[in-house]
Amino acid sequence: MDYLEYYGLKEHPFSNVVDSRFYYNSPLHADALIKLRYAVDTKKGLSVVIGGIGTGKTTLARRFLEEMDENSYEAALLVVVHSSVSSEWLFKKFAIQLGVKDVKDDKVELLTQIYKRLYEIIEEDKKAVVMIDEVQMLNSKEIMEEFRGLLNMESSDGKMINIIFFGLSELEDVLSLDEPLKQRVAVKIRLKEFSEKDTSDYIKHRMNVAGCKKEIFSEEAIKLIYQCTNGTPRLINTVCDNALLEGYLSKAGNIEGSIINTVVVDLGLCIKDK
Repeated sequence: MDYLEYYGLKEHPFSNVVDSRFYYNSPLHADALIKLRYAVDTKKGLSVVIGGIGTGKTTLARRFLEEMDENSYEAALLVVVHSSVSSEWLFKKFAIQLGVKDVKDDKVELLTQIYKRLYEIIEEDKKAVVMIDEVQMLNSKEIMEEFRGLLNMESSDGKMINIIFFGLSELEDVLSLDEPLKQRVAVKIRLKEFSEKDTSDYIKHRMNVAGCKKEIFSEEAIKLIYQCTNGTPRLINTVCDNALLEGYLSKAGNIEGSIINTVVVDLGLCIKDK
């Protein structure tokens, strides 16, 4: 037996792997989705989502991607995995994700292919959307200038491509590498940590999705989780997962504050009064 069986769960409720089934539509995330939809549907061009570590930027990006009907949008999500990405590599990925065939190596030819594909997407009565996660790693003036060039492509009713940057606060500095690009930001969204109420609702939501039929976490436990995580979703997941394991090992029917205190010490966190 493990804690899943012990607490009557069908699966682990607090994995940090992005899974749309566990998506919690907090008021802040709901507003962000509405703003992104507005920016895309009105072809504003460049939107930016900034948030601290673990605040749900990638989760939001995946959710927005899933919500876009493939009959109305040609959408792609790219994740920057290291800082040495070249503009050639990046725009090849752009081209492939947008459906360009036989992608060229020469940058001028490649940009021509992208333009032609964007025109085809418009002819198909669709909107082109490219989301890029972890953009703060693209600390390159050249790449920012290349993005500005893409955003200069316009049709009669707006930008031919919608680009959405997701990143940490350092993204502001990256945008500043090219002031004309920074001035093109049409929508800027800042993701913040959950409130105590959202933290409570988030925990209950994920437990419910995982098959829990009763409330396992006490109000005191939830309050302590909020205080030690500051409402950061990724940290909430880690603390709750460890709390369920600790509860199982101690044969506790519910997760009380004492269990959270033990987990906080084990994880090297601290509880801050709010």
